[in-house]
Amino acid sequence: MRKLLIHITIGLVVTAIGAIAADNSLGTWKLNMEKSKFSPSAPVKSLTTTREATDSGIKVTTTGERAGATGDTSINSSYIAKYDGSESPVTGAPYDTISIKQVNANTLTFSAKKMDGKYNVTGRSVVSKDRKTMTHTIKGTNTDGKPYMATMVWDKP
Repeated sequence: MRKLLIHITIGLVVTAIGAIAADNSLGTWKLNMEKSKFSPSAPVKSLTTTREATDSGIKVTTTGERAGATGDTSINSSYIAKYDGSESPVTGAPYDTISIKQVNANTLTFSAKKMDGKYNVTGRSVVSKDRKTMTHTIKGTNTDGKPYMATMVWDKP
């Protein structure tokens, strides 16, 4: 009886670890501008992000086009982060660092900030049950230091 209990406990722990390690945000996502909402206004015209699992967490690469920018309007940002809430460096974005925590296979929370203190947001990413839509809900201050809110809806192409 004791051996059976030990085997059941080990099985439950292994299953729980596997469930926590799952991440349904992986893959390529395209921002749906028609379904997304920004306040005060959309800082981008288009975005595509690719989220890949790595040994240490997740690698995210985002490309797109800025809205209302003069000169080079391209966006090319990337980072590698762990799901432990520690800050990771970001290149090519309006923020310098990001920290991510995984709530479950479909939900992540995050914080992104610029070292000068102007850009500072927190958010939540939720992948739909059918895994075809991901929604980021973001609140904080934009690069001008003004209040910023966004609901970004991403679709799997």
